[in-house]
Order: sequence, then structure tokens, then C-alpha cells
Amino acid sequence: MRKTTGLKLTIVLAAISISALSLVAQKPKQESKVAKSAVFAVLNDGQTLEPIAYISKGKLEPAVNGSDDNKLINAFNRSYYKTGSAYRLLFGGANSGAVTIKSSDPKSDCAKNLATVTTKSAKTPLRGFVMGLATNAPIKSTTAYRRRPTTDEKDEIETLVRAEYAKEKLTPENLRYHNLTAMDLDGDGTAEMVGSYWIEVDRLTRALLFFIAGKEAGGKYSIGYHEFRSIDQAGVMSGEIKSLDEGVYHELLLDVFDYDGDGTSEVFTYVQSFEGSGFNVYRRKGNKWTRVFEGSNYHCGY
Repeated sequence: MRKTTGLKLTIVLAAISISALSLVAQKPKQESKVAKSAVFAVLNDGQTLEPIAYISKGKLEPAVNGSDDNKLINAFNRSYYKTGSAYRLLFGGANSGAVTIKSSDPKSDCAKNLATVTTKSAKTPLRGFVMGLATNAPIKSTTAYRRRPTTDEKDEIETLVRAEYAKEKLTPENLRYHNLTAMDLDGDGTAEMVGSYWIEVDRLTRALLFFIAGKEAGGKYSIGYHEFRSIDQAGVMSGEIKSLDEGVYHELLLDVFDYDGDGTSEVFTYVQSFEGSGFNVYRRKGNKWTRVFEGSNYHCGY
């Protein structure tokens, strides 16, 4: 009897051990938490990083907003704003340097999901309305460029700009712009143009025009996308029309990025307001451009 009992006990213990080993073998491995691919705006002379969107399967998804729950903002900052973390700087759609995190403060009143950074650019330094993008996603483009237009290019574009204002029954005496940039968005050696123009309609009214233009088969430029807005002083949160003259409410180029890998870079833009930032992204379809993403990031009340 004792031998039989001992044998049964041995069999039971062996079965338990095998079962335990089986459970361990079936338990999935812990996967390391890797931050999603994301794209950021590099603002304030290359000193501020602000989220625009996550990149998922070739599409953009809204990133954490400054108005979101603090738990979401805290988690975002822990994942993306670790001191010393570096992102690739996009300028002209190509890898052009590095953006390194200095600090962030999720408890800040007006910059909960922003970070202070240092930016090192291998090309043009970021200053004023010359801004850029940053990302942790792969960058395929190596032949893109970003430059000022030539005199001939600028003259041709401004003829088109005047025609756009004429459609609004406006005849500008003095065309002004915050931004006019030439970039090769598809590697064909021909520059597309992105511009942000404005005119003074009267002492208290401004007419704003954002556009993307490309060359047609005949070699002439045409505007493939435009957005016209007329804003008077009553429509300005500060109550000062001159805020627009300084860039507020204008749609301005950040940079371009072929985030979906189709060979043509998408155009990313930035709109400064008194309560945060707006971001738009445009994709080309034929000779036309379509807005494929519209996002915003709340900072604080004016």
C-alpha cells in the first residue's frame, strides 16, 4: 500500500509540473511599449514642439489635445517628451537635423502637451514663419528641397494671386505675404509653390489667401487649392486687426512629409489663434489638392 500511495503521489506531482510548464509556455511574452509614430510642429524659432497627429497605416489620427483629460496628457508626455529624446527634423520633406526634448510640464496652464526643445538643422535655421516638422516615423525622401522662389516664379505666382482677389471683387494695390515657398513635392525636379498672402482691404479689414500651386503640362503655374477669408476687427479675439498683420489667423506652411509613402509629399500647415493652434494637411489628387486632415490643439483662453 505504501508503495502504491507513493507512486500515485509521484504521478500527481509530475502532472502538476507538466501542467505548470505548459501554462508558462503558453503565456504570451510581454511586448515592450513603443510610442506610435507621430508628427509634430516645430515652432517658436525651433524652441517648441507641438503634436499634430499619430500616423497609423498611412493615415493620420488626432493626437492628444491640450483640452483632453490630464491622464491622457500625462501618458502622452511620458511617452513622447522624455528629456533627451530626439526626433528627426523635416525641412523640405527630407531628414534635415534633430529636435531634442529639453522639458515639458503637463501641469502647465497653457502648454500641457507642448515641449521645449533644441533644434539643430543641417539646412536653414528655423526663424519666424520658417517652421518645420518633426517625427519618429521613417523618412524616405532624400531629394526634396525647400527654397525661396526666383523672381520669375514670384512674378508668375503673384499674377495668379491677383486673379484670385479679383474673383472676390478686390483689386489689391499692395500684395503682402507671410510666406511663399518653392518645394519639389514629388521628386520630378519641378517646384510646387505654397503661399500665404494678404491685403489691407481697409483700415479695419484684411483679406487672407492661402494656396498651393503647381505647374501644368504647358509649363505654367496654376492654383490647385486656395482658401480665401476676409476678417474685420470685430472678428479678432484681441480686438486688434493688427494681430492679423503679425500672422494670427493666417494659414502658414510648416513643411511637407510623405507620411503615406505614395511618392508625393503632403503639405502640413499651421494656423495660430488666441486659444491654441490649428493644423491642416493636404494631399494631391491629379492637379488638385484636397484637405485630408484637420486638427487643433487647445492651449488656454486668451
